[in-house]
Amino acid sequence: MNTTAPSILVVGSSNTDMIIRLDRIPRPGETILGGEFTTAAGGKGANQAVGAARAGGSVTFIARVGRDMFGEQAVAGFVKDGINVAHIVRDAAAPSGVALIFVAKDGENSIAVASGANGRLVPADVKKAAALFAKAAVVVMQLETPLATVQSAAELAAKAGVRVILNPAPARPLPDKLLKRVSILTPNETEAELLTGIKVTDTATASKAAAKLRARGVATVILTLGARGAFIADASGEKLVPGFKVKAVDTTAAGDIFNGALAVALAEGQALPAAVRFANAAAALSVTKLGAQPSAPLRRDIAKFLRAR
Repeated sequence: MNTTAPSILVVGSSNTDMIIRLDRIPRPGETILGGEFTTAAGGKGANQAVGAARAGGSVTFIARVGRDMFGEQAVAGFVKDGINVAHIVRDAAAPSGVALIFVAKDGENSIAVASGANGRLVPADVKKAAALFAKAAVVVMQLETPLATVQSAAELAAKAGVRVILNPAPARPLPDKLLKRVSILTPNETEAELLTGIKVTDTATASKAAAKLRARGVATVILTLGARGAFIADASGEKLVPGFKVKAVDTTAAGDIFNGALAVALAEGQALPAAVRFANAAAALSVTKLGAQPSAPLRRDIAKFLRAR
């Protein structure tokens, strides 16, 4: 763990991804033969933690895994990436989370998740790490763990005066009580539509969706728009930070890598547009490789990518 780097606290899920590459995503009721099978470390929280650690952050991860092979492999991977695993609970009553992922040849994916121990991450697990919130520069969360746990972490962060980044994925309705505790909300188009009822197709509709979310108490909204980039809306105005054109191999975890890198850049004191550009670069690099955590780029690779543009 790099103690001189900015401190990032990630609260969330850890899964093992089981991936099949196919020409296209199967339709309901359809079986497609063929395709390459691989496994990779995943889970939105774990992806964000690894993304932040490789982008240069000093990361602590609060999570639950099962006492099984998948959980042991996951924790060993976090240790290898320099992540503090002292607050990862080994749960004897539930298996580690698993995700089944189809990846089409154009890079798009379809994912189903069995939450396992992730569904048993409770507010008490977060409260045991209360002292860490005061030391963190940024707290990062998603929605693959119980909403009560996310709310508890947001309240601890607010009490400590720490910036909270919430990636509202998988998409679900969220109470205003939680949104008021969120410094930065980072939905994609689908998640923004679920939260606002506005279909996001361009910057005009992105602006409307962001305004609706800000009216519910979110200080800053960053809508991630895939290859088009990210749309920022805050008290100072609105701005589209363009994305980078790359050949996509697998879009799994691109949003997670974006959030992890964003947290590091903001913790380092980068201005929001520069931090978003840094996060866009990390996400662009991630889609050029197969797998969730295997695709998370190192800081030197992000810097090299940005220097070339």
